[in-house]
Amino acid sequence: MSTRIRWCLGALGCVSLVCSSAWTAVRASTAIVPTSMANQTMFGPDVYVFDPSMPSSAIQQIADSIYNQQETNEFASQGYALLFKPGSYHVDVKEGFYTQVAGLGQNPGDVTIDGNINANAQYNNGNATDNFWRSVENLSVDPTDGVIDNGVKWDPQGMQWAVSQEAPIRRVHVEGNLDLFDFTSSWGAGYASGGFMADSVVDGKVVPASQQQWLSRNNQYGSWSNGVWNMVFVGDTNPPSGTWPAQPYTVVGQTPVIAEKPYLYMDTRGQFNVFVPALQTNRQGVSWENGSTPGRSISIDQFYIAFPNTPVAQINRALDQGKNLIFTPGTYQLTSTIHITHPDTVVLGLGFPTLVAANGQQAISVADVGGVRIAGLILDAGAERTPALMTIGTNHGQAQLHSPHFDFSHDPTILYDLTFRVGGARLGTTDASLVINSNDVIGDDIWLWRADHGTGVGWNQNADANGLIVNGDDVTMYGLFNEHHEQYQTVWNGNGGRVYFYQSEDPYDVPNQSAWMSHNGTVNGYASYKVADDVTSNQVFGIGVYSYFRDAAVIQNSAIEVPNAPGINITHATTVWLNGQPGSEIAHIVNDVGNPVYANSPSDAMRQTLDSFQGSSAPSNVSP
Repeated sequence: MSTRIRWCLGALGCVSLVCSSAWTAVRASTAIVPTSMANQTMFGPDVYVFDPSMPSSAIQQIADSIYNQQETNEFASQGYALLFKPGSYHVDVKEGFYTQVAGLGQNPGDVTIDGNINANAQYNNGNATDNFWRSVENLSVDPTDGVIDNGVKWDPQGMQWAVSQEAPIRRVHVEGNLDLFDFTSSWGAGYASGGFMADSVVDGKVVPASQQQWLSRNNQYGSWSNGVWNMVFVGDTNPPSGTWPAQPYTVVGQTPVIAEKPYLYMDTRGQFNVFVPALQTNRQGVSWENGSTPGRSISIDQFYIAFPNTPVAQINRALDQGKNLIFTPGTYQLTSTIHITHPDTVVLGLGFPTLVAANGQQAISVADVGGVRIAGLILDAGAERTPALMTIGTNHGQAQLHSPHFDFSHDPTILYDLTFRVGGARLGTTDASLVINSNDVIGDDIWLWRADHGTGVGWNQNADANGLIVNGDDVTMYGLFNEHHEQYQTVWNGNGGRVYFYQSEDPYDVPNQSAWMSHNGTVNGYASYKVADDVTSNQVFGIGVYSYFRDAAVIQNSAIEVPNAPGINITHATTVWLNGQPGSEIAHIVNDVGNPVYANSPSDAMRQTLDSFQGSSAPSNVSP
């Protein structure tokens, strides 16, 4: 998302190959470890492993150097992971693009950053709508350095996380406030279009201010101050109260099914392991509230460690032998597909590695197996068109999918913190970004982005059709961000689908209405969220569809199209006209119901809302 349109905030104001069998254990020791050794581990030179014995000033110097390189480096080919062994550190880490900061403890309290970790947008005068691809995980932050903007420490006990898509906070304990926006040079609240936080605790208040939308899952906080358009809370201990749409809150009391993201940690012997949290159902609050998160550990020698120059054949050979997989930072030109064929395989990215689907073949294919975990990757389309960037399972048709052989409900495949990107960093084209054929798959923070800026961007350049196609049954998504694709953003063909938070921008660059017609050319535009006519059950909680028809006065007939079946349920939907050519509009919210959005003023011309849509019954409480 790259929305640089001014809007009002109401009462807020305008505010090389390494074999895993050859690794050397890092032994716990009280001896001082030289900072020069930080990036000389099995993970290569772009992964820094800090020890509490290292001088704070030296760690700070490394963090500052990386930030100075990555602050504005939006389409870089390199990334970094800054990992902290158990202990306390006095540093103030600012995160730029392709930067991962994480603790190496078993629990968030094992690593404490006394100072701060933050993501700001001062390079862009407080506009955080391009603040992508950074993360903070598995540690505690005592933000004693506070938040400083324009030379003023305006929140002396705050951590700033002014971000948009794919900048997750996970397993973090903030011992203060959390501010989800940045200020402009004139003290207006800059734009922000995030975001995602899960399994975290904030002792103080969370302040979104100008943050447009957010998914909060299984968190706890002192208070939550406000919302703008679409804030969804799933399984939070103490979510804010309010009545939609005056307060743009959608609250779901428990998370129906989730296993938290796997993470790298160091045991008491100083050896690396990966912890894989267990599947939990109907959960509220953080997974580590009453001690360690339940789950299992996998020794690092069970992982194959890949680097950007590792041949795909070597990776596939390791996977065939039952190894798990870690991608170190950098850009991987994949000349063939990576095949995951063993159940319960864990695939982790460190420092936001980018996998480019070259030669017209998809980047990753997962067989009809359960329990696979894939996390922390960017999958890029290449110049030769591919049918998909990633496929989960094989499309056997609905009849076979109902067989017990395809029931993975007790061991689902789960996807975490994945970006699917078409254009922006390079010329790319694909039919679809992610195709899910298996049943019971879970997505936890997924961004499918046809780039609206960068390299190789244009209606006939980074061409694609859809972001997400779901053919499997009982697929669940927490935090689905899907933007700018040239036809339907989401096509849902399976039954039992559930989406908790959906954010979607229509394509900016539609050249004319005749180029953007659905239903065999009879309906203006393509809906963003499209459920197939024969689907009998699908639920969405908190859905926002936004338009900026920059290049032509085009009309989208309905933001959402669903069958009129009893099992179809949409709770809290909104459409917003960000900007665009005069005469452009989203005419309806769902199925020809709802009033149009077509201008920035009056307020009901900019935003429309719907309380609920229940199949086979009338929708209720359409604004205004």
